[in-house]
Amino acid sequence: MTSSIPQRRRLGATDLSVFPVCLGGNVFGWTADRAASVAVLDAYREAGGNFVDTADVYSSWVPGHRGGESEEVVGAWLRERRCRDELVIATKVGMGGPDAAAGLSAEKILRACDGSLRRLGVERIDLYYAHRDDAATPLEETLEAFDRLVRAGKVRHLGASNYAAPRLAAALDLSARAGWAPFAVLQPEYNLVARGGYEGALADLCAARGLGVCTYYALASGFLTGKYGPGLPPPTARAGKVNALLADAGAMAVLAAAREVARAHGATVAQVALAWQLQSPRVTAPIASATSAAQVRELASAVRVALTAEDVARLEGAGGR
Repeated sequence: MTSSIPQRRRLGATDLSVFPVCLGGNVFGWTADRAASVAVLDAYREAGGNFVDTADVYSSWVPGHRGGESEEVVGAWLRERRCRDELVIATKVGMGGPDAAAGLSAEKILRACDGSLRRLGVERIDLYYAHRDDAATPLEETLEAFDRLVRAGKVRHLGASNYAAPRLAAALDLSARAGWAPFAVLQPEYNLVARGGYEGALADLCAARGLGVCTYYALASGFLTGKYGPGLPPPTARAGKVNALLADAGAMAVLAAAREVARAHGATVAQVALAWQLQSPRVTAPIASATSAAQVRELASAVRVALTAEDVARLEGAGGR
């Protein structure tokens, strides 16, 4: 069954119009070297994609890396392809990187933003996220610094990642009272086997306040690609979270349901996992990473998979969820 999902979606109350599947850049310069990353970005653009997500901390966990490697790859590609105006670029601050330690003090935010602008080679970041909440810094200081970047023309819109509902509500209320640019997008962890952290108060808040929602770990670190399971090659050390899911009876039941739905639609498990989010009013654009052009084409094609109400019920009811 073919979906009628539009090729562009408005991101919350912003003026950004994005492809329904956002391309995650966490693998650039890590599991995808520069050549592979360029091939992935080219394939995504050819598939109609225009929304790329990265962060200043990517890929600082790799020995010999400082962070910012993913931004550098994206920036070089934008220059080589001369396609800056076609793309919506999102990046993040707050978990540490080459320019600032972890945290959301004004000094760290302002310095890190300049570093991201330099590595990306852009004059303005389309969507700039607080990568995670920083309880040690007054919320007023954090939000005023972000607003300063918007007023200076260095950032177009703001987003929050890994915020709990009470803190996100407090931030939105404070920005409204002060007349500061608000968080317009939330980036939570969300997928078929990790639903509780977002569904409920956080999803309700986003709906009530008109926030766009871009979900990370949309494929549960690869578990929801269907490439792991009984009789299949074990996950690599880089997919360590998958081992815990493989030992979880509920997660395995969800995976089995996704396989059944995929067979019924002539689709892949990954496409079904993304289609489930694409058809949800709780999600604007799930984020998915790829290390090859073939993977990108597979993931982008999720927009053409139309799940029935019965499919959704089967997926959501599997594993006792």
